[in-house]
Amino acid sequence: MSADYTISHLAVEAFTVPTATPESDDTLDWNDTTIVAVHAEAGGRKGLGYSYADVSTARLIDHALLPKLIGLDALALGALWQNMVRAIRNLGRPGVSSMAIAAIDSALWDLKGKLLGTSVAALLPMVRREVMAYGSGGFTSYTNQELLDQMTGWAEAGLRAVKMKIGRDPAADVERVRAVRQAIGPQVELFVDANGAYSRKQALEQAREFAQCGVSWFEEPVSSDDLEGLRLIRDAGPPGMNIAAGEYGYDAHYFRRMLEAGAVDVLQADATRCAGITGFLQADALCESHSMPLSAHTAPSIHAHACCAAQRVIHTEYFFDHVRLESMAFDGAIEAKDGMLRPDLSRPGLGLTWKTADMARFQTYRTKPI
Repeated sequence: MSADYTISHLAVEAFTVPTATPESDDTLDWNDTTIVAVHAEAGGRKGLGYSYADVSTARLIDHALLPKLIGLDALALGALWQNMVRAIRNLGRPGVSSMAIAAIDSALWDLKGKLLGTSVAALLPMVRREVMAYGSGGFTSYTNQELLDQMTGWAEAGLRAVKMKIGRDPAADVERVRAVRQAIGPQVELFVDANGAYSRKQALEQAREFAQCGVSWFEEPVSSDDLEGLRLIRDAGPPGMNIAAGEYGYDAHYFRRMLEAGAVDVLQADATRCAGITGFLQADALCESHSMPLSAHTAPSIHAHACCAAQRVIHTEYFFDHVRLESMAFDGAIEAKDGMLRPDLSRPGLGLTWKTADMARFQTYRTKPI
């Protein structure tokens, strides 16, 4: 191992940013989003990674994970990832622990790219140059006009599919979906996301109504923990409507169980939750082994790179909150163009630079800065 590639310093920060307006889906309300940022240094280069998680995730990173990595080879990402997984054995793999690993893992991929002078997408390596993005938001807290404005805005910006939240008021869902379909026209795909709010029979009934509006994607019609219910809706639902779930997967075992149950038509995975880009590629390998499509959940500036290396990916979510926050937090945040996300291969690593001055007022946690 070259001494130049020894990890010499690590630090973590958290920033809690108010949302543009109060937001909700069918099961949760929120007014802010927290981004946990990790900075890693080796060989005179600095890597930057992040996850969307609670401030407690930053504390866990600081006390349980960063000390396990100092002095190790920054290029040996597999060994570093295994060190982190071992370190959280007694804390439990799902939830905060995996999100903590995710933030560090993306920072280490960014650092490796910078040390080797190449983008993360090219480093992985790429199987495609770009990935389709679908516009996502459509919160249940929106008025009908706010919903239509956002959905048509995505369509006018060139996105080929849009996704809206449903489930808070099932009686009104069909009319809201019908209004969006009329507003965006027949050429844009329409996705809906219930975040597990419906019962099994209720979800089946709603699916048949949504099919009349040309809905082609029904995300979490029932709880993602209800694999039998997901399978029921997948089998009995309208032809041409994909059932999707998996965004709450934190490890390969979760994804394997969902795939083996035949619970979904498309598996979702989130690199900021499932232990980073490394964990995301494990989900892709499982999809490859099951001949199953994969879709990435949120965090576009990370997933633009990861998706370009994933064999089974069909698209990634271009989530309103994260698009807004990443443009605030980073120079180099990846924006959709012509409905696609394209990593800038001329920029090493993830191609991101933290906007220190702009984000300072949102800081809620920090270790000693690099």
